[in-house]
Amino acid sequence: MIGSKIIRRLCAVLLIVLVFLIPLDATAKYRVTCNAVIFSDRTKVKRLYGKDVHKRVLPASTTKVMTALMVIERLPLDSYVTVSRKATLPQPTKLYLKQGAKYKVRDLLYAILLKSANDASVVLAEAVSGSEKQFVKDMNKRAKEIGANHTKFANSNGLPTKNVKQYTTAYDMYLIFREALKYKFFRQAIKKKRHVIYSKGGTKHTLKSHNKILFKGWKRNIYGKTGYTRAAGACFVGTLQKGDSTLIIAVFGCPKRWDDIKHIVSKYGRIAL
Repeated sequence: MIGSKIIRRLCAVLLIVLVFLIPLDATAKYRVTCNAVIFSDRTKVKRLYGKDVHKRVLPASTTKVMTALMVIERLPLDSYVTVSRKATLPQPTKLYLKQGAKYKVRDLLYAILLKSANDASVVLAEAVSGSEKQFVKDMNKRAKEIGANHTKFANSNGLPTKNVKQYTTAYDMYLIFREALKYKFFRQAIKKKRHVIYSKGGTKHTLKSHNKILFKGWKRNIYGKTGYTRAAGACFVGTLQKGDSTLIIAVFGCPKRWDDIKHIVSKYGRIAL
């Protein structure tokens, strides 16, 4: 009798321990929170996962992938560009560049790809096309050439606009990012956690990547470009390697951006993160 009571008590204690040790959602199916996602094997041209890949979404600062692509294609990386008054006006995030200051193209590319500097985007846009307005026309034309037929940019940095609609899709941004990956400088730049740049006059800027994956200690790094505005939500487009294959993931409107990315890459790419 005493032995059976002890056994029952032990079982009750064990049950309580198990309840507290096992996460409540351990058996629950994970639900991706992003509004739109594409995860594709670029090398084998095979989609691994998709969710509303052709749905219109706000690009936020993933726009800067298109800006960087245009700059890399059209300007010498070691040439100097000059900061105009208009380029000093965009809202933060920014470098607070001074009118008349000169910077190398490659350094401002680091600034837009790591720190997501909105003022640096305008400087580069004006250097490519003479004005940001003309640059927007040129980048929309280039997007169509790539096959991004459901994208419309309104500026060079992805900041919210009042009068002009801007939008993209997960699939279109996948195409744009895939095009940018053709360039060694782009591939190298998005891998940096930190970088220091200087103006021609010696002004120093310390840059830190917004890509938190690089700082999370995951077994695999995913290199890419973040984006965020209140209207767009959290966004990201990036790449990682699996053997000889290059994988690309693009996510938009994500309440749980990093959790979603980790789940998608782990489950559909069979990659431990």
